[in-house]
Amino acid sequence: MPTLPFFTADVFTTTRFGGNPLAVVMGGETLDTATMQAVAAEFNLSETTFVLPPSDPAHTAHVRIFNRTAEMTFAGHPMVGTAFVLARRDPTLDEATFEIAAGLVRIRIARDEAGTAIGAAITTPQPLTIGETLPPELIAGVLRLDPGDVVTTTHPPIAASNGNTYVIAELTAHALARCSPDIDAFRAALSAHPQQGNRFSVHVYSREGDTLRARMFAPLVGTWEDPATGSANAPLACLLLSLDAAREAATFTIHQGVEMGRPSLLEVDAQRTAAGIMATLHGSCVPVMAGEISL
Repeated sequence: MPTLPFFTADVFTTTRFGGNPLAVVMGGETLDTATMQAVAAEFNLSETTFVLPPSDPAHTAHVRIFNRTAEMTFAGHPMVGTAFVLARRDPTLDEATFEIAAGLVRIRIARDEAGTAIGAAITTPQPLTIGETLPPELIAGVLRLDPGDVVTTTHPPIAASNGNTYVIAELTAHALARCSPDIDAFRAALSAHPQQGNRFSVHVYSREGDTLRARMFAPLVGTWEDPATGSANAPLACLLLSLDAAREAATFTIHQGVEMGRPSLLEVDAQRTAAGIMATLHGSCVPVMAGEISL
């Protein structure tokens, strides 16, 4: 019976029990996908990662990411948190490259003056891609809002991705606080838009300049609401930059998880590159738990 060490960390926060919790399991190359999924369901967090040997020895690790019900191609807080956990165990680790299903993630470790890892910055594995637009009435329906609560002056509700697709919509500040997901409406939305895969994840925000407040809902995969969603805030920042032709780059400060009592802070740099619009996510982390799993 193999025994694997695990660590948990709160990501996109400097305060324990804030931000988005993550479980990081060290090893597991002998485990099948079903067992990994069962472990993720047991942790019952937004995501759990498994750190495996890389296929290319020049890279740091192959990382598999699971939410409560399915494996994911890319997710932001698992990349930041996994890098943080590895850097806490290896004081020489300053840069890392993770192999994930969506491609390669380049990482820079943030350390304090004493050399202790305190967070990480990650670059998205893919440039921004934009998909279908959706009617404001659909967003209003899944979040129990009025269609007038959805702001369309900058962009309509739209699918966007840097490796993981979300439907992104702007709301009024008052409406953002009133969001209440309707699971039946989410099921109907996915049925009407099957190109969204096995989920219909909605990322909504309100804006004051380059400071944003955001909330993300993915109840069809067990995440009723997420405290901090790097893979949703990355395409949000890239989308906003894409709509501002006067800027080559922009930095957004994003607050999430406030309504959940787990306030999170993300800084997202979006930049036009030869490959397209890319994002770099910056986040702090706090260690929380360590233990072993017997399988």
